[in-house]
Amino acid sequence: MDYLLAALDLGSNSFRLSVGRVVQQNGKAQIYAVDRLKESVRLAAGLGDDLVLDEAAIRRGIKVLNRFGERVKGFHPNRVRVVATNTLRLARNVDDILERFEQALGFPVEVISGQEEARLIFSGITHELPPSSNRRLMVDIGGGSTEVIIGKELRPLHLSSLPMGCVSYTQRFFPDGRITAVRMELAMLAARRELETISRQYRRTGWQEAYGSSGTAKGLIAVLKETGMSKKGITLDGLLQLKEKLITDGEVLMDELPGLKPYRAIVLGGGLAIMLATFQELKIEAMLPGEGALRVGVLYDLLGRDQLHDKRDETVRQFIKRYNVDSRQAERVKRLALQLFEQLDLQDDDEYDDLHRTLGWAADLHETGLSIAHADYHRHGAYILEHADMPGFSRDDQELLSLLVLGHQGKLGKLAPLAPTRGQWLTLLCLRLAVLLSRRRTDHDKLPLQLQVENTHITVHADKAWLRNHPLSDYSLQRERQEWAKAGFDLALRNNHGPH
Repeated sequence: MDYLLAALDLGSNSFRLSVGRVVQQNGKAQIYAVDRLKESVRLAAGLGDDLVLDEAAIRRGIKVLNRFGERVKGFHPNRVRVVATNTLRLARNVDDILERFEQALGFPVEVISGQEEARLIFSGITHELPPSSNRRLMVDIGGGSTEVIIGKELRPLHLSSLPMGCVSYTQRFFPDGRITAVRMELAMLAARRELETISRQYRRTGWQEAYGSSGTAKGLIAVLKETGMSKKGITLDGLLQLKEKLITDGEVLMDELPGLKPYRAIVLGGGLAIMLATFQELKIEAMLPGEGALRVGVLYDLLGRDQLHDKRDETVRQFIKRYNVDSRQAERVKRLALQLFEQLDLQDDDEYDDLHRTLGWAADLHETGLSIAHADYHRHGAYILEHADMPGFSRDDQELLSLLVLGHQGKLGKLAPLAPTRGQWLTLLCLRLAVLLSRRRTDHDKLPLQLQVENTHITVHADKAWLRNHPLSDYSLQRERQEWAKAGFDLALRNNHGPH
């Protein structure tokens, strides 16, 4: 049956909404666009030197999200994904911003890493292109960052996110709108310095096709075509001609640049400098338009999750291999943890689906830190899972995953500053008990514990004979009572014949 998905891209320059209809054809799903909205917000323009986003920029964002919220009202939460990029990655007041944005829109907002942004851009562009075995270079110049990707078929080979964008560079080098040869040269040099970190690797890999996506590339393509500076797409000669015209005019003259939209004219100087530097540093000959980009990548990522092909599952499998995790122990702990979780009766909790999925991943990865050292391995693992690039995972996903891994052993007081919700505490309880039961790294014929939870009262029921035959587990369960008291829970251990 056909259904709708919605993706929102809260970029540093523009906010975009795409609604796609999923159609099943010959056993395969395809997404067809049914609605697209785009509005210039210039969020990055409100980011001060202190990395605090000013009130004017926040209000511009809220105003647009109020309108977008009407379009996606009534969508199931699992079929809407909202991602925010570079400006909110940098903003120190991001927590306040997210709360206000989510209230205006009615859906949660994920701040994604630069690597995740690049992965989604690659997916979006690739799904809009004809199939090809060629290696493809993709460049997406946003308001605050530039993503550069090389991929083949549906597999990215190199993913990079560089801290330069059309808004940030325009503010930095052309703050008053004046364009001079010196300013343009300084902007291009700055961009080339950023590109130097990846240029050798990218040139060595090579590519047969190059594509530019999103606003800057599309704006340049339109101007170069309408002015006759390039016959097709973007060329180095066309960019150089446009550069000389802007320097001669001393500013962006809308009347002399047909095809240029007013909101794009404001940031043309910065975008042109970055694109020119990219052509020169990577030695690009020509670039064609790439449709789709981030928002389409988000739609296909949503489609994968909806069809049980979640990119996050693939990432977890890769991490198990990368960090030499004992997969049999991970599976043992996961099986027990999820059985315990089913006993919590949290189905009515809004967090239920997220907690269930994340508990499984946390069980898979709870021993990641052993690859560094046994001592404090839970802290090492939590750090890796919070800060590593994990394709498919949002910042919120990683923070919850890190919290569970950090808390799966040791004292619970260390989690108090993170202020877990009741559901998160109880999910952690399941992981801690599963790890406790799996200490000998042997399987259980049946789950030896039963949980009963009412508000902050937790009762752990255990068979008396089992406790007698497992004195270390009995002792460990008794100690859990002390730890959960610190978290505000009253944990009681009972056997078949009453209190133990």
